[in-house]
Amino acid sequence: MPWLDAARASVHGRFTASQLPHALLIAGEKGVGKRAFAEEVSSFLVCDQPVDQALVACGKCKQCELLAGESHPDVRVYAPEKSRMIKVDQIRALSGFAVASPQVARRKLIIVDRADQLNINAANALLKTLEEPSADVVLLLLQETGRPILPTLMSRCQRLLIPTPSTDIAQQWLQGKLADTGVEYGDELQRQALELAGFAPRLAFDYLAGDFLSLRADALKAFRRYMKSEIPVSEASRPFKALGLEATLWLMEVWAADLARTSAGGTPRDSDAAEMLSFLASVNPAFRAHQLRDAIHEARSASIYNANPELEAQRLLIQWRSLMPVRKRRAG
Repeated sequence: MPWLDAARASVHGRFTASQLPHALLIAGEKGVGKRAFAEEVSSFLVCDQPVDQALVACGKCKQCELLAGESHPDVRVYAPEKSRMIKVDQIRALSGFAVASPQVARRKLIIVDRADQLNINAANALLKTLEEPSADVVLLLLQETGRPILPTLMSRCQRLLIPTPSTDIAQQWLQGKLADTGVEYGDELQRQALELAGFAPRLAFDYLAGDFLSLRADALKAFRRYMKSEIPVSEASRPFKALGLEATLWLMEVWAADLARTSAGGTPRDSDAAEMLSFLASVNPAFRAHQLRDAIHEARSASIYNANPELEAQRLLIQWRSLMPVRKRRAG
């Protein structure tokens, strides 16, 4: 992932200058490789013989072997489990691990994937660990762009931004990754995946490897028909239910951002939805797009409490439909 080179150089430079922070906040768009980068940093920092002038572990020492076997006792990852949030019990376990002595390595590494999904109690518990860090522990907190974390947490970390690669680099990486799978994907599918992923290559790969693109096509078809009053909201919401709440919110957020972009004279990210969004932009003031994004953010907050995916999709679809001119709408 060549777009990570600047971030690699930054961490390596801080390490060699003995200025590595106890907590690093790794931020970037969904699918740019934040977790993979955090794992690279962890491997390098626990390795007994890391490669000089690079953020590369040797791959041969005891530490690297333990990591390869996913059994290193001094590296822990904390992420949302059954819920969509990291809970306070997980952070209490993290705090206990942070104050213990390393078992086999020189330091302990903690990855919090993702820091923007800490519930309020978990965030406050983590704050205590950040305020009184042990000298032999490094925390790597991951944050998805646009997903807020507590300012008090952010103030106790050094921030490192992972950039989204250029179109050419994203395409090259995706083509190489797809070639490794032995499965052929047409240029149009690759273009569509990259476009929807905002040229975040790893997300585009996930779209192609899974069923997101086909489910999204069904959802877009239903969305168009609903906006034209051809089907009721109960029918229009079904493909979104199949897509899943998180993917539905992600997709609608892309459309809402495209609506705002189109209102400002820009080009939509989702070209397949461009005609519909361009029409909506032509008959609505720009602030309506921001109202939609606010509604989507509210739905994401509600998802923490296991909101009904179909009902949330219906609620948002009704808000989208309100953007249609009154003469274009009818009951149903």
